[in-house]
Amino acid sequence: MDISEKKPLLSGISQKSSFYNHENGGFDSQLDCPELGSNRNRLNSALDEELEPVTLTWKDVNVYALPKKGGCCERGKAQPTPKQILTNVNGMIKPGKLMAVMGASGAGKSTLLNVLTYRNRGTLILQGDVRVNGVIVDKTKISNISAYVQQDDLFIGTLTVREHLTFRALLRMDKKKTREERLRKVEDVILELGLTKCADTVIGLPGRLKGISGGEMKRLSFASELLTNPPLMFCDEATSGLDSFMAFSVIQALKSMTKSGRTILCTIHQPPSEVFELFDELFLLAEGRVAFTGSMPNALEFFKSNGHPCPVNYNPADHYILTMAIIPGKETDCKARVQKICDKFEATEASKTMKEEMNGMCDHTQVSQKFILNTLSDSTRYGASFIQQLKSVFWRSWITSIRDPLIVRIKFIQTIFFAVILGIIYLKTDDDYAQDDIMNINGVIFVIITNLSFNNIFSVLNVFPIEVPIFLREYGTGLYGVGVYYLSKTLVEIPFLIIIPIIFMSILYWMSGLIHDGYAFLVATGVAIVVSNTAASFGYVVSAAAPTVTAALAIAPALMIPFLLFGGFFLNSGSIPDWLIWFKYLSWFSYGNEMLVVNQWDGVNNIACTSNTTCIPRGDLVISSLSFDKDNFYLDLGLLFALFIGFRLISFIVLFIRARRSSS
Repeated sequence: MDISEKKPLLSGISQKSSFYNHENGGFDSQLDCPELGSNRNRLNSALDEELEPVTLTWKDVNVYALPKKGGCCERGKAQPTPKQILTNVNGMIKPGKLMAVMGASGAGKSTLLNVLTYRNRGTLILQGDVRVNGVIVDKTKISNISAYVQQDDLFIGTLTVREHLTFRALLRMDKKKTREERLRKVEDVILELGLTKCADTVIGLPGRLKGISGGEMKRLSFASELLTNPPLMFCDEATSGLDSFMAFSVIQALKSMTKSGRTILCTIHQPPSEVFELFDELFLLAEGRVAFTGSMPNALEFFKSNGHPCPVNYNPADHYILTMAIIPGKETDCKARVQKICDKFEATEASKTMKEEMNGMCDHTQVSQKFILNTLSDSTRYGASFIQQLKSVFWRSWITSIRDPLIVRIKFIQTIFFAVILGIIYLKTDDDYAQDDIMNINGVIFVIITNLSFNNIFSVLNVFPIEVPIFLREYGTGLYGVGVYYLSKTLVEIPFLIIIPIIFMSILYWMSGLIHDGYAFLVATGVAIVVSNTAASFGYVVSAAAPTVTAALAIAPALMIPFLLFGGFFLNSGSIPDWLIWFKYLSWFSYGNEMLVVNQWDGVNNIACTSNTTCIPRGDLVISSLSFDKDNFYLDLGLLFALFIGFRLISFIVLFIRARRSSS
């Protein structure tokens, strides 16, 4: 289809909506977002304290993607050359400007944003430099002066809007700020971005907990970054998933932020005409090259002068995208058109002037020394102390744990239910034992260990897979460290890992006919707590390594079965082959089983014989028949603690490796 033959779209789309006011460039006041409308003029006062003007430039940026390494069958073959994603990309955005980065799918928008923000670079080969006010920046420096609002809004859904912003303020804002100043800033941001009505509403969990709307969630993303008052902002697909009205409100909020001198660069995918007109400048990419960069009026003139005028009453954004798109079946013609447009823009006077201005900025002797020393300094990665990080992350983790009623109720209801059911099955009201009771008692002991293990492993399998995307993003922005996050999650789980075994043992122990002795009950409960924590630690290993909850649920049982089999119930400990003995030493089932068996039968001197068959008259003989040794009790306890620490250490290392890889 020839681009010049495009017909105007339907009036409801192509022409400006009837409630759009052409004179003031916005919606009529009665239809505009009331909170944003009333607070928009104050965005320059309360929000913006003192901003250092920032000019961002990127020069001769080339990006190559390495081909995937071939397998064993690819040996000896010539390796394919790296694929070039961006080619000699140059650009500049000045203070007080809102720039739209646009292009068809595969044009290189996301790659350019990753280059500028020093994020998600992976194994890409990069050339060129990125400068702020003429000073070359790296990942630390660009992070100090910028905010990055990503396309996906990731939040802890059980927190309210105010709680989320308070959490961010306590960890991200300048250390010199007092707590009162941070909380005051939170209230200012809530007011300025029109979040007052939903300030005490939970953010929400999809399908489980109703929360704020999509537009409010997007504004919350901006609010989270504005707490640090950054002079430079990057927004990836800021209007993704929003209707045209909410998209207008969001971009209008960004436009208001530029009035104080803030520099904002935003990738956007085919915005409505009302939204598109809010941008000051356009940066258009096509096939990894710059097709145009400059003001909106200049863009229309450039495309018109090159034989691609925008039709009357047609959205310019749609026109640019369709002009630069590669249509299937017409790849050769489309690529030739794109190359011609890119070549012509590179030869324009505007392109040459921009390059000269960028070269002139490389001499940064005129740049404020305060800006170089303070704003672009290589400061510490974290904005808060270790203690403050731990307090804040622990508070959020605790709120998350107790505020999700479904999880909390299931944990306790499941514990009580299974304890009562098992107690009824193994019901015995006294401790006068017969031969048949040996099997029953040993069975209930192993059931206790198995039930506590399975319950506590599966209760923690969703801990990391659900929150890891949020954790990796917050870790990448320097909000807190891996150790702080892991320690907080561990401390939050401890009360549940203590209370639940106590409830379970308090019901089942006395119903099942285990030895009626207070001291023995306390010992058995203590062993149950240690076993529960060790099993949960194993669950943390699986949870930290698994990419999703589904994967964790599939992996955990397969890994648990060998430890279960070598627990001393299904296979006598004395008959384990030497080459498999290491399974026994890694099995918390084995250590817990031996301790509970010793605690139960040691001191039982009379087991009635009711038949002429071979019987076991004393408890010590029951212990020896299972190849257990009562002298191993404290050794087993020590080894359980060793497994507990070992599993926790492994899960931390796995989480640390994932965090480091994500931030590279």
